[in-house]
Amino acid sequence: MLMRTDPFREFDRLTQQVFGTQGTWSRPTAMPMDAYRSGDEFVVHFDLPGVDPEAIELDVERNVLTVKAERRPVERGENVEMQVAERPLGVFSRQLFLGDALDADRIAASYEQGVLTVRIPVAEKAKPRKIAIDSGHPEPKQINA
Repeated sequence: MLMRTDPFREFDRLTQQVFGTQGTWSRPTAMPMDAYRSGDEFVVHFDLPGVDPEAIELDVERNVLTVKAERRPVERGENVEMQVAERPLGVFSRQLFLGDALDADRIAASYEQGVLTVRIPVAEKAKPRKIAIDSGHPEPKQINA
């Protein structure tokens, strides 16, 4: 129902197989995520620590959910000499392909403590439902005596 795409994932996997590296050549995922189904909705959590909520964009087009976020540098003032800079800066993006069983028109999102949570309801047409069975026998007629 929910598919993700990462154009470099297969390249990373192939590189690991060819060179026998287990993670040393892999590029880090800038926007790690968890996704699961909870009742009648899919929930996706994106880790975006240090990102201003105003710098996050969510777009849906043709069943593709795009999450774009920008981590901007922190203002440090004058006469500051950076010693270590490991936190990635810039624009990060992820795309999720939403299956037809999800209702892309009712997506909701919230951001708290550096985690973007996206809730995607299961479409009504995809929910399980009971179907009445017709026996094909006519109702018995009452005979007045």
